[in-house]
Amino acid sequence: MRLTLDLHLHSQASPDGRMTVEEIAAAARARGLHGVAVCDHDVVYTGPTEVDGVLLIPGVEFSTEHGHLLGLFVRQPMVYTTWEETTQAVRRLGGLTVLAHPFQHRKEEGKLVPLVPYLDGMETWNGRANRKNPQANAQAAAFAKDYGLIPTAGSDAHLAQEIGNGTITVEASPPFGRRSWTERAGLPGRKAPPSALPGANIPS
Repeated sequence: MRLTLDLHLHSQASPDGRMTVEEIAAAARARGLHGVAVCDHDVVYTGPTEVDGVLLIPGVEFSTEHGHLLGLFVRQPMVYTTWEETTQAVRRLGGLTVLAHPFQHRKEEGKLVPLVPYLDGMETWNGRANRKNPQANAQAAAFAKDYGLIPTAGSDAHLAQEIGNGTITVEASPPFGRRSWTERAGLPGRKAPPSALPGANIPS
């Protein structure tokens, strides 16, 4: 099944979010998306997994000492403790560990290299990142390719009009989980280039 997904947005459960899940689903449907990942700040999404035919993928965005960490496909409430403990917990719960908008603030590449063993993926397109660093997404895409991380993409929408500003097309069928996505991407080992997520569909 070929699906177009926005893998990073926020509901009103985030302090700066403004959308109900119904509003999220309506906007996603209007933009031709099959699904979205609800990644609220430090709160795991536990709401409905489908509204009006739109998949609502559970996730969370943790604020950490190394930047923002997405836990995609996490369905069980959890809190951030330490980088090592939390990335291990996300994986243990069947989720993917993804570093969100890593170059938004012009972070040096060398500072990210020690994080790679704890990461499954990197957000190679974020709908907001280029506002602060015009090369943010290009740098993220290059880093993910160099280190064999699964590329993901999301709008980082906090408002309905932002939904769909970052999407990715995948060959996959729900329910989604860590095992199915990492196997398609050639992980673990990172010897093969990611293939499950062929690339971000980004707005021109």
